[in-house]
Amino acid sequence: MGKGTTFRKGFSVMIGDQGKVHIGRNCFFNNYLSIASMENVNIDDGTIVGECVKIYDHNHKYSDMNVPLKDQGYVISPVKIGKRCWIGSNVVILKGVTIGDNCVIGAGCVIYKDVAANSVVINKQAQSITLI
Repeated sequence: MGKGTTFRKGFSVMIGDQGKVHIGRNCFFNNYLSIASMENVNIDDGTIVGECVKIYDHNHKYSDMNVPLKDQGYVISPVKIGKRCWIGSNVVILKGVTIGDNCVIGAGCVIYKDVAANSVVINKQAQSITLI
């Protein structure tokens, strides 16, 4: 963990046998961040992370209906989050994703593909209001 990095309550990191987590300098993590690493999660300098964010560098395999899911192993691929990013509350970042420098990831997004540097990602859902 780099110099100047701070975090609030509920900071949870699970590191498997071959897992690694690197956190750069001057990062900030709000309440209830969860990182689970079986290979590598890298968060670069100056990134800030909102509440209840989940970061995973792996996912369960689920290819054989005759084998219990928990016994099928994992698909593993590293996660990299660039410099000076803002990850909003309740974001989920999945295996194999690279988020470039200077990105904003809006609240509630599920990131399952790479995000180019200097991008903004929002969870564009139509909000429907019905009057009674």
